[in-house]
Amino acid sequence: MTLTATSKTLASLCESSAQNIAIRIVAETGSTNADLLAEVALLDGPTLLWAESQTAGKGRAGRSWQSSAGATLTFSLAWKFALPVQALAGLSLAVGVVVAEVLASFGVAASLKWPNDVLKDGDKLAGILIETAVDKSDRSAIWTIIGIGINLAHAEQLSEQLARPVADAPELLAQREPVMAALLNRFSVALPVFEKNGFTAFAAAWNLLDAYAGRCVNILDQGKILHSGTAAGVDDAGRLLLDTADGRIAIVAGDVSLRIA
Repeated sequence: MTLTATSKTLASLCESSAQNIAIRIVAETGSTNADLLAEVALLDGPTLLWAESQTAGKGRAGRSWQSSAGATLTFSLAWKFALPVQALAGLSLAVGVVVAEVLASFGVAASLKWPNDVLKDGDKLAGILIETAVDKSDRSAIWTIIGIGINLAHAEQLSEQLARPVADAPELLAQREPVMAALLNRFSVALPVFEKNGFTAFAAAWNLLDAYAGRCVNILDQGKILHSGTAAGVDDAGRLLLDTADGRIAIVAGDVSLRIA
């Protein structure tokens, strides 16, 4: 299998702020998240693992992520925060802001769905999965593995496989290296900001990209409706604000799902 990118080529496209990120590109693996989780004790610093294809990619709540060579952009970024794990609330939303803004810079009109989906024309274009591991050499720090999958092609085929509509961005197929470099450049700036200020620094940007703002929605747990109301964005902690018949409530991201009512 021939890769369209090399570590050297990608590194040359990165700005100085991102050049401390180690870059590894492989043709195929099971899961980039699982690979980096297994290696955190050996990592010296931020590390990107980009796979042309993943055979056991993971999504939120244990769902599988469909990935095929050349049709998806699938990668994981290992990043260490000098924070306790509870301080990472809202990180997936901040990552969503980064992804959506980078895609917009390449002409893809992306929006966000709470808590961790990137949409195009109302359908899912990209997903985010964040997993954590304790740094055994520094108990005051936590490793995060930020997994991202972006559909680039074959949306119709994917929609049939998943039995739900998904989006793709074929205009990015010839720009995968510049897109990846732009993501690394942006993460190298945004993640230190998150470490210092938390999701507060990203809340306004997230709300500007909110695809569901002002819409009637249901909050589901395993298919059961827990809450219904009007989506009112997120607060500075990344909680979904929902205006219900009984007043405004805040929903914490967990295994619940957001759907149009």
